[in-house]
Amino acid sequence: MHNRALATLFFTIFLDMVGVGIMIPVVPVILADPASPHYLLSAETSPRVGYILLGFMFALYSFGQFIASPIIGQFSDKFGRKKMLLFSVLGTAVGHALFALAVTWKYVPLLLLTRFFTGITTGNVVVAQASIADITTPERRAANFGLIGAAFGLGFIIGPFIGGRLADDTLVSWFTAATPFWFAAVLSVFNLLFVATMLKETNLRTGGAHTIDWGRSVKNILHAFNLKTLRPLFITGFLFNAGFTFYVTFVSVFLFSQFGFTEASIGNYFAYIGLWIVFTQGVVTRAAGKIWSESRILRVSIVVVGLCIFAILSARESSWLYFIVPVFAMAMGLSGANLTALISRSADASVQGQILGLNGSVNALAMILPPLLAGPVAAAFDPRVPLLFASAIVIASGMYFIAHIRRVSKNRNDYKVGP
Repeated sequence: MHNRALATLFFTIFLDMVGVGIMIPVVPVILADPASPHYLLSAETSPRVGYILLGFMFALYSFGQFIASPIIGQFSDKFGRKKMLLFSVLGTAVGHALFALAVTWKYVPLLLLTRFFTGITTGNVVVAQASIADITTPERRAANFGLIGAAFGLGFIIGPFIGGRLADDTLVSWFTAATPFWFAAVLSVFNLLFVATMLKETNLRTGGAHTIDWGRSVKNILHAFNLKTLRPLFITGFLFNAGFTFYVTFVSVFLFSQFGFTEASIGNYFAYIGLWIVFTQGVVTRAAGKIWSESRILRVSIVVVGLCIFAILSARESSWLYFIVPVFAMAMGLSGANLTALISRSADASVQGQILGLNGSVNALAMILPPLLAGPVAAAFDPRVPLLFASAIVIASGMYFIAHIRRVSKNRNDYKVGP
């Protein structure tokens, strides 16, 4: 059951991330690149309006996740991982189809509402992480969470590459900016059938006295910062994800405004990042976990992520990016897998879904404010400024984590600090 469940979860997240990756080269272009034939706004509309809309769209998706992640985590504890995974994948399929319609109709309000809806229904990663925690010993969680990261990376190799080409009408005359989203919707339907037929329930403690708290999202934030053991990890994750969200929101805008990237070249760039993430999660994370503890890895990897973002911002030629990306991707992969593993290992086995849902709430909250700020900042100054914010905040999260580990290093029962 263990190996089959891991393989099924890997493939499920992979298919989901292909669908997400398909959007990456297209969405910034349709809202923020007036030179593109796929630009949805009118010619009279200032590009600055597109910057603000792009940030608002990212924020709505994260706000939906913030509300729903803890509820989906609780439902997976009570009713089972498989049922909630099916719900999430179905919501993703509907969201992609509605987004395709909104692009076709050039109806921006529907674009925004669809992203909010998709954020609410998306709980795939939280449920998959809880399933892995069900079937994995604490010592193996970092490595197996790394498999989820590898699925992310593999999806980001194929997804952006496909998305860039499905929007290219010079490749096929009837391709439009909506075509990638129709393809993603079909892929999600296939994913739904795959989960229904292949995944067996991993949570053997369903039912019981689990009471669903519908207002858990706000309470989770207060609860997270009241948990003495986990609070520093949540603060680290909050700052790290807030900084990284500044990067994600405007890196595509930076690429086409600084280097003239198209949907296809943006897709190639993200595919290259995904290739290195797969290598990291499939090889580097497991190897590093045998040598160093989670905290020792995080003390280096988080700061390196921030420095790499600054290096990307400072690149004078697009070719420089391809030398920065391997280090950037490896640091990202190590940071994500080890921080999640450290949080999971600190929680009781019976509440893995709840704690990981709580972690999802913290991360989702961290991804709400940066896009709301990034859009107006880019509009007022330059699309490169959000990347500068990203670098500074990620480095700050690493420095905070280092200071915390130094404080607890005398008590090695709190964390596996390592040699």
